[in-house]
Amino acid sequence: MPDLPDKSAVRAEVLRARRARPAADRDADDERLVRHAVALVAASRRVAAYAPLPNEPGGALLLPALSALVPELLLPVVLPDRDLDWARFDGSLASGGALLGVAEPTGPRLGPAAIAEVDLVLVPAVAVSLTGVRVGRGGGSYDRALARVSPGTRVVALLYDDELRTELPADAHDRPVTAVLTPSGLRPSRMA
Repeated sequence: MPDLPDKSAVRAEVLRARRARPAADRDADDERLVRHAVALVAASRRVAAYAPLPNEPGGALLLPALSALVPELLLPVVLPDRDLDWARFDGSLASGGALLGVAEPTGPRLGPAAIAEVDLVLVPAVAVSLTGVRVGRGGGSYDRALARVSPGTRVVALLYDDELRTELPADAHDRPVTAVLTPSGLRPSRMA
């Protein structure tokens, strides 16, 4: 088996490529990705999602599209220990308290266990392997939250097409995703 790059190298490479992506290309990819996301959540009553950071897949289009369709859209609130609490998205976001620059919902907190009661989880990722290994930004927040997801609940990472990798390094605490959604469509992972 070939040596895999470490997670920090993967993060640096992908985030650099995201920043360099021409705005017109990113906007077109975000439009296609959001169309696929809308189709994916169409029958869901309660979805956990996230507010994309600048240059993250989905962009500014994601939350308005999801909130127009999903009766109960939950977004994360980063706690001081970097675990995730959840709140309903009511259309307004504020700058996050625990992590500056992360937009968070302003409504009442539902508790970290609220993710166990959703129909579908949409997660951010930097890269994902074909077997569902997800590399995030490195804080471990989503790995802790995904440990609370009910068995059988789909966990889907949103990526640009070139961020889906054949293999990625994994740690024992990493939680896999069940599928990847890109501008090209939904691709189930081949979870090992």
